[in-house]
Amino acid sequence: MNATDAIFYIAILVMSVVIHEVSHGYMAEYFGDSTARHAGRLTLNPLKHLDLFGSILLPAFLVLSHSPFLFGWAKPVPYNPDNLTNKKWGTIAVASAGVLANISIAILFGIIIRLASSFGLSFYNPIFPHPFYVITFIIVAVNLALGIFNLIPIPPLDGSKILFSFLPVSFYRAISFFEQYSLILLLIFIGFFSDYLYPILAYLFHLITGLAF
Repeated sequence: MNATDAIFYIAILVMSVVIHEVSHGYMAEYFGDSTARHAGRLTLNPLKHLDLFGSILLPAFLVLSHSPFLFGWAKPVPYNPDNLTNKKWGTIAVASAGVLANISIAILFGIIIRLASSFGLSFYNPIFPHPFYVITFIIVAVNLALGIFNLIPIPPLDGSKILFSFLPVSFYRAISFFEQYSLILLLIFIGFFSDYLYPILAYLFHLITGLAF
């Protein structure tokens, strides 16, 4: 990956995680909680959302280390589950909103890639790729990676909130353990299991775009 591609990757990742977080906030507001709006977080201004480690340092490290899987996160948008009109399903909807936003972006730009190919726009060249291909490729890849990554059931990722919402009260002790050691568990996952997500990402990328990842 050259320096230009790396800059594109990080810029697109930042905007994708911002859209992810804003989606949480709007879904919470839909279910009756305006905490995110009062905190000034229902904005696409990246400066309101950036997390130094998750939005900048980690993505830069993954790019420089030629990791096959790029991901990151922004500061979580605040919300109060007690304000939701339906606490259980509202929590699930809020947690799912960010993932669905990223998957929707990936599908949208995947359709654009397929339409471009069907209209004879031969932008794909593995040696000298057209800028259109580079940008759309990165948008689809980054948003798919974010969607997959955030479904992992480790706090504070969205997958944990979705899973925990379905678990009975008897599992609360286990949930507390996961929340207490979430950072350690997340770092272990990143260190040992991120490579196993690559085949999933590659398959979904091909499914959406018709191109090899």
